[in-house]
Amino acid sequence: MLIGEYRHTLDEKNRLSLPAKFRKELGKKIIMTRGLDRCLFVYPVAEWKKFSEQLASLSIGSAEGRGFSRAMLGGAMEVDVDGSGRVLVPDHLKSYGSLSAKVVVAGIHNRVELWNEEAWNSYTTGVEKEANSLAQKLADIGMI
Repeated sequence: MLIGEYRHTLDEKNRLSLPAKFRKELGKKIIMTRGLDRCLFVYPVAEWKKFSEQLASLSIGSAEGRGFSRAMLGGAMEVDVDGSGRVLVPDHLKSYGSLSAKVVVAGIHNRVELWNEEAWNSYTTGVEKEANSLAQKLADIGMI
């Protein structure tokens, strides 16, 4: 399971070192794509296959299904993890995520998210303020 929050630096060549705790589970090849909330999603190949199969089941007759599939699949890239545990962030994904020198690398169960540090701080502050309300909504539908 991928969990935890780490702060890393994106170097001048767009390389990012993955946390050592994530490297074994992610493997030597990863899939990087646009995420939600302007972050990037990083999947181990096996998890990406499961996710992409779910996307394939969306109706192409639905504008929402087509749009979501295009967003997730169209920008996806297979990326090698080098011997030092670094990945090259493609320019189009760096731009989408507004990644700068300071990047938050967050483990979110079966994927990793890459965030602009300021965006992450703002997002988590907002979620923390709403935690009680979110918990109540999840309890109301039997999730917790």
